[in-house]
This record gives sequence, structure tokens and C-alpha cells, in this order.
Amino acid sequence: MTNPIEKVLSRFLWAFLVFASLSACGQEPDKRLHADGKGWRIEQAVVIDKKRPRVLLVGDSILNGYKNQVIKALEGKAYVDAWVNPYHQSEHLNDVLLPAILANGPYDVVHFNIGLHGWQEGRIKDGTFEPLTKGYVQAIRKALPKVRILWASSTPVTTKGKPAKLKLEPEINSVIVEHNRLAARVMVEMKVPVNDFYALLVDKLNLARGDRFHWTGPAYKLLGKKVTESVAHELKPHL
Repeated sequence: MTNPIEKVLSRFLWAFLVFASLSACGQEPDKRLHADGKGWRIEQAVVIDKKRPRVLLVGDSILNGYKNQVIKALEGKAYVDAWVNPYHQSEHLNDVLLPAILANGPYDVVHFNIGLHGWQEGRIKDGTFEPLTKGYVQAIRKALPKVRILWASSTPVTTKGKPAKLKLEPEINSVIVEHNRLAARVMVEMKVPVNDFYALLVDKLNLARGDRFHWTGPAYKLLGKKVTESVAHELKPHL
């Protein structure tokens, strides 16, 4: 049997390897796509009651805008972790980074979006978007066979300027729309429920901040409400 000291050392080593892996890759060279908050990171709830369900929120900087609302709404019902990251679809994400984060569980619900960091030409090779997105879902299910998964589409990308004069950014947003379409097709195949962030905000561009990618408080409130409702629905069997 493994003694307590060996267990502690094993956990420390695992945490160090995870941190090293995430730190080495957790950079975004495109300065337009910044973390918009405390930086790329994972925030973990302090688990006291092991019978209480656990939730993992995964997303880009948009997650920074609504995660606290979800955490507060589910307080006393579920422990909520949040992984704010700059990753796009890749084998390294599916095979190394994502499993390392999921090892912090077990989680009962995983809500994720992945998209705002994958529109640049060359980041995702032609023909690989769908299989890599499918592989992302498969990686979650492999690590957590009983987990409930929710996917959210990427939010619209607007032109830079004053909110009253904003419109959709034609080149970047067209890629976002196509990636949302391809990802939605994967979710239908994989039977993953969808939170359509894009549809929720595309007619509310006045709520955009004006830096192309980020949003104001009222927009994040809409996203937070949507996520809270969908996650709470998936948690019903555990409550």
C-alpha cells in the first residue's frame, strides 16, 4: 500500500507537471486576444462536502466575464471550477492539456467553449477542425465517463470602435460563424446540448465593448444566466 507521504509527493509531482505543461503552452502571441482579467489560469473551488456535485467551466477570456455569476448562483448547490485558457483545437490540447485539467475532478458537468483563438490562418489545419473538436469531447468522456457535457458557441466578433457604431467584423467573424457551424454539427453527432452564445448576442452589438472580442457587463449577465440555467438543469439528478 502507498503510504501518506508517497501520496502527497505523488500529488505534488502531478501538480508540478500539470503546471509546467500549462505554463509552457499558456501563451497567446496575438495581442488582440488577451486574457482580459487575471490571466490564463484555472480557479478551483475548495471542496468540503464531497457529496456535493462539481462543475467545470472551460472557455477563453469570455469566461472571465460570466464565471463569477455562475459560481454565485450555484453556491451551496455545486462546487464550480473555471479554466480560462487561450487554446484552440489541437492534438496536444486533447491528449495532454485537457486530461490534466480534468484530473482535478471528478466533475459531474463540464461546460465548454473553444473558438476565439482558432480563426487565424494556419492555426488549425484544413480538414481537422471537426475531428479535433470531436476528439475534445471524446477526451472529456474518456476521463469522466458519467459526465454531462455542454458546449457553447463562440461569441460574435465586432469592428473596433464605439459601441453605438459597431457592426460585425467581416473577415474574422466569418471564420467564427463557420467554426460554430462545424462544431454544432459535431455536437449533434455526439449528442451534446448547445448554448448558442452567438445567437444570444448577435443582435445586441450595442453591448459589445468595442475592442472586437469582448463585451460589457449586461452581455456577460445574459451569458451567465444562460450557463447557470443549463448547468442547473444537468445537475438535477445530483441535487
